[in-house]
Amino acid sequence: MRHGMPYAPTNQVIGLLGGSFDPPHMGHVHISQEAMKRFRLDRVWWLVSPGNPLKTRGPAPLEKRLDACRKLVKHPRIEISDFEAKIGTRYTAETLEALFQHYPQQRFVWLMGADNLASFHKWDRWQWIMENIPVGVIARPGDRITARLSPAAKRYARFRLRGRESVYLSRAEPPAWCFINAPMVDISSTDIRAKGRWAG
Repeated sequence: MRHGMPYAPTNQVIGLLGGSFDPPHMGHVHISQEAMKRFRLDRVWWLVSPGNPLKTRGPAPLEKRLDACRKLVKHPRIEISDFEAKIGTRYTAETLEALFQHYPQQRFVWLMGADNLASFHKWDRWQWIMENIPVGVIARPGDRITARLSPAAKRYARFRLRGRESVYLSRAEPPAWCFINAPMVDISSTDIRAKGRWAG
């Protein structure tokens, strides 16, 4: 690792799963494994964020969330990172610029759920993100309508790879994005917090 940064061999394709992970759960592990398989990724980095700029309520302390992620993840190609906290970035576009600078020999794919695509147009510099990194969207079967009708999906419709073309996403030049259906673990961080099984 480079000054506490994740280590990546040259020319690897790395999926980036950003989020608060408040708390992490097996659903995060599952979509990471699906993404590795469907998008032909060498590994996935969980970018555990200090906080979500779109949420007014802060998450649990960063160290607690990082520790929970490390205890949960047993997969050798999923790595936990506090890159954003180390670099001091807050928005995804800033984080990506820093990653591109620190890892010029790697290729990255941004991973997100269908719910993120539905609100993607609210993200800071979202068009820059779409035009600088391939985006893999993972959805529950049937969880497509809102995302498919979103401003981002409409604006970049002609750059979308079909599900059967998902293996080509990691080598595609952006803008390029792919929407895949994947069986999901029926669990969410919101549900876990609501049931009192995670204290911030």
